Amino acid sequence: MKKYYNYLLAGLLFFIGINSCDLNEFPEATASRKAIFESASGLALYSNSFYEMLPTPYDGVFQIDDNSDLIARQNVSTLLMPNALSPVTSIGWSSSRNDPADWGALRNINYFIENCEKSTVAEKNHYLGLAHFFRAYWYFEKVKRFGNVPWIDRPIEVDDKETLEGPRDDRFFVMDQLFKDIDFAIENITMTSDASCTRITKNVARAYKARVYLYEAAFRKYHTQYGKQGTADALYEEVIRTCNAITGFSLRQGPTAYRDLFLQRAPYTDETILSVRLSSALSLFSSRNRKTISPTYGNRPALTRQFVNMYLNQDGVPFTNNPNYKTTPFVEEVKNRDPRLGQTIRIGNYRRTENGVPIIAPPNFNQTHTGYQIIKGCLDERFPYDDESRNENAHLIFRYAEVLLNKAEALAELGRMTDADWASTIGALRARAGITGSTLTQKPTVADPYLMAHYQNKFTDPVMLEVLRERAVEMITEGLRPDDLIRWRLGNLLAEAPMNGIYVPNLGEYDLNGDGAMDVCFYQGDRPVSTATVFVEVSRAGAGLRVLSNGTSGEVIWNPGPREWLDKKYLYPIPEADRIKNPALGQNPGWE
Repeated sequence: MKKYYNYLLAGLLFFIGINSCDLNEFPEATASRKAIFESASGLALYSNSFYEMLPTPYDGVFQIDDNSDLIARQNVSTLLMPNALSPVTSIGWSSSRNDPADWGALRNINYFIENCEKSTVAEKNHYLGLAHFFRAYWYFEKVKRFGNVPWIDRPIEVDDKETLEGPRDDRFFVMDQLFKDIDFAIENITMTSDASCTRITKNVARAYKARVYLYEAAFRKYHTQYGKQGTADALYEEVIRTCNAITGFSLRQGPTAYRDLFLQRAPYTDETILSVRLSSALSLFSSRNRKTISPTYGNRPALTRQFVNMYLNQDGVPFTNNPNYKTTPFVEEVKNRDPRLGQTIRIGNYRRTENGVPIIAPPNFNQTHTGYQIIKGCLDERFPYDDESRNENAHLIFRYAEVLLNKAEALAELGRMTDADWASTIGALRARAGITGSTLTQKPTVADPYLMAHYQNKFTDPVMLEVLRERAVEMITEGLRPDDLIRWRLGNLLAEAPMNGIYVPNLGEYDLNGDGAMDVCFYQGDRPVSTATVFVEVSRAGAGLRVLSNGTSGEVIWNPGPREWLDKKYLYPIPEADRIKNPALGQNPGWE
């Protein structure tokens, strides 16, 4: 889809001579603007350029959660690596000409708004709505990363020194302007549905509003140093109202519906609100299989045991109620669990194909650090997907499940969750998954101590804790988890959560899927004779190595390298190069 937009835009940008390199440059017309701004087709063509800001076809959003408390990955990110992030290494304020995060994208939007407002085209408000949506989208990413940013809502003149050399605006002021943009979009975008699930519709704008308002409500509630706690409840209320206004969607049903959602070239329209679609005809592929499964190319992301323990039993009872859960081997711990577990990682009788031929595929410790090997969003055919970036399954950006989770969290935060609310949100998600029991219709009354411990006793309300469980399980690998930890002011979990894996009772070989064949052998010292497919040495501790938590037994512990969290990392530093250009930008706290 993006390449298609690029082909169309090449002619458009040549025609109107758009140029954007520095902050004081803006689009200038080298020919009449009339063909663009005085026809509906011209406005549509121009507004297509805004879609470049959506996640890229190659990477989508599936790698974002690799840097979270729930997934073990190959290396430590710059954010968490000690002494790696600084004003010198920080990025994201300004970048290359073609980067959608650059200020050129904002100039492109503001130029369009200024000219579209003068247009006499009857449908212009629809296109203005799209522009305001994408301006909100652009600014939200900047505010999350840097906090205070300049609010610019018009093309900048070359001699506008006050703006070009001015300071940043307060983040809360910017968020209020952003809110106005989203509301404008909702009010003026006329398209309510889109069969391709790739266009910005009124419901997409609503789904985005719910996501943004939920983030901001939690940020104001838990980042108390700003003194904005008193404004959080009104934002939670707006989340509920907005979610209720999203209509025409449902949860897709079926025993494998959850995993199937993420394997489609053409997304299921009953649950998908917005996606980025791929196309072999346009050479638009993603690297999802390759970056998830390849032993050398990607992060080798794998769920941690601390997270896997959060999955309920299929009867709705917490797995951690079992007094022996800490020492339950892999083959046993994955039985009779929330069916989404087996649709997220390799378990039991999972099969793949090689050139169409079915093969047994247990967890492969050459490809997973913890044993909980991810399959969500990965195609089951090995060739060519594991070895080349050839995935064509669409990236899901917004889906109805998130809308239900956003509503549930807002209700829980306000203390207003009823059994009926529970059944229509969390209960509905669990019912679709295949969970049974009273958890489908009755909100919880007892706080789960395991969840309380994971969230460091910040959350103690039984309802809120179960909402957090459901959000983690349902949305894993969909790119929301790091933002969740930031807004809840639990960034320390990014560095402190253990990268732990399956429980290993003793050194030796193990059958991980119960088919009688040995899949992995854990050893110390000399490599033993074994029929196992993979050998894992657990003799030495250190970065890039695995050990067992009790020496010769225990959980597999993966060490990606030193991780560090400092509270100043809730905001990235303003890059030094940009401060040199404009000293008035100042610096974020702790990075001076």
